[in-house]
Amino acid sequence: MSVLSQIKNLKANVMTAIIGQEDVVDHLMISLLCNGNLLIEGLPGLAKTRAIKALSSHIDCDFNRIQFAPDLTARDITGQEVLFTHEDGRHSYKFDKGPIFANLVLADEVNRAPAKAQSCLLEAMEERQVTVAAVAHKLPKLFMVMATMNPSTQHGTNPMAEAQMDRFMMHVRVDYPDEESEVKVLQLVRGEEKTKVDGDEKPKVEKPKMPQETIFQARSEIDEITISPQMERYIVDLVFATRYPERYSYQLKSCIAEGVSPRGSLALDRAVRAHAWFSGNSEVQPENIAAMIHSCLRHRIPIPEDAKKDNVTSEVVIDELLKVVKIP
Repeated sequence: MSVLSQIKNLKANVMTAIIGQEDVVDHLMISLLCNGNLLIEGLPGLAKTRAIKALSSHIDCDFNRIQFAPDLTARDITGQEVLFTHEDGRHSYKFDKGPIFANLVLADEVNRAPAKAQSCLLEAMEERQVTVAAVAHKLPKLFMVMATMNPSTQHGTNPMAEAQMDRFMMHVRVDYPDEESEVKVLQLVRGEEKTKVDGDEKPKVEKPKMPQETIFQARSEIDEITISPQMERYIVDLVFATRYPERYSYQLKSCIAEGVSPRGSLALDRAVRAHAWFSGNSEVQPENIAAMIHSCLRHRIPIPEDAKKDNVTSEVVIDELLKVVKIP
């Protein structure tokens, strides 16, 4: 079986536990294949947490969940140096690893914690290491953070710094499922409850899990996806349109507070190649760029307050970019 077929089977297995949120699963898969981090925003109860749990259950990996709360501290995430007593009575400090040391990490409700706790994720997501007591500790080769975020209108949320938002490769917004999907959700959960006896699940036949090496092989194949000079220029033109919107219209300029950084260009480049590979193509096409640009750039385009009063959002801006920037 080809690597692509194995990855598609992984998605199909995850989808058996997630109803009506295929877009979330798609972005979760692409983020994993791109060695990126994913931010998912939506109201509680929309299967955000369930999605990454389902993914981790089908991969041979370690999974940890960190519940962000107002009293969460950095050492609760990264770990800390603890005093260790040896058998001979000597004392020394030993690093006690925190929950960030896992292959897949769920940062649940990340914007409910104070800024200091949020910021400790920055080094882990970007450098794949954490530094405690001036000592750097490497994270696993397979590592991804999926953070869930409640809408800013929810009580008890804290704003996330632009620098931290920029560390996430993609930002996905989750909405309510449709009527048919919600009926299937009821049936799915009811079926899961039937498998439990006195609160304990009935023994299940253990299915083989995907080895991590398969994901690394998929990444190697994605690296071989070609992107023409025209498509490279198209990506750059779209990003530069956020930095110099007056080249297209002053109305567009009034809707953008700051342009997208080169990190956004790199994220879009990786995402479109993974999307092309996942679609069975050997070369990036304009439709791959159109499919991934919203999730790669929406959290990187701040909207001025005056434009917000006119109901301008990053979605509106990106839609306009796709209209005014011509394909080379």
